[in-house]
Amino acid sequence: MAAPMLDTYREVVTPEGVPLQLPAAGPVPRAMAWLIDLGVRIAVLVLMSIPLALLDSFGSGLGLVLMFLVYWAYPIVCEARWGRTLGKRALGLHVLARDGAPVGWMAAITRNLLRTVDMLPFGYFLGALCCLWHPSFKRLGDLAAGTMVVYRERNVSASDLPAAEAVTPPLPLTLAEQQALIAFAERHSTLTTQRRLELASILAEPLQLEPTQAEARIHGIARSLVGPV
Repeated sequence: MAAPMLDTYREVVTPEGVPLQLPAAGPVPRAMAWLIDLGVRIAVLVLMSIPLALLDSFGSGLGLVLMFLVYWAYPIVCEARWGRTLGKRALGLHVLARDGAPVGWMAAITRNLLRTVDMLPFGYFLGALCCLWHPSFKRLGDLAAGTMVVYRERNVSASDLPAAEAVTPPLPLTLAEQQALIAFAERHSTLTTQRRLELASILAEPLQLEPTQAEARIHGIARSLVGPV
């Protein structure tokens, strides 16, 4: 297969030289994660405003410190320590370095400080424009920090795949090609009929399959690669 990548899957090479296929997250789930994080920030500030109001001017000073920590420290610490904020966790997203490694402190600081640029001139206009333009949906902060936002990988079992009889691949497959076939079968229920047929026809030619039988045969090959339930 010349191009085993499917849709938003991008190949990165780890420092150990291991190629990985990572599904890049688009602007819509990233925006939803940001809205969840915004809700978390507002909830924390509202809850803390009650006891802080009892401290008069001292409470006002603490409130300013809290606002700074909630707006800036929250995403930086969460991404540097765990690779995701609560909003990203809820959407199944993860921030990684461009080589698939965990995000470090400097990268987390850089990508979050540059949100001020992504927000220009208003409402994340530059950030959204950059996400739509970049093939891996990177905003300006990601480009500067060398990071990318991807869907968190999960283990695939045969029960996640469409029902099909296991079929032996008609020719030897590389690891990347096997991952592409499994990814197609795993995402079967999330794709429209037209998109499934389009992707199946792309995979059919290198597999030497008839286009009319490609989708069912690919599901069978994927099930044989994953193994029995």
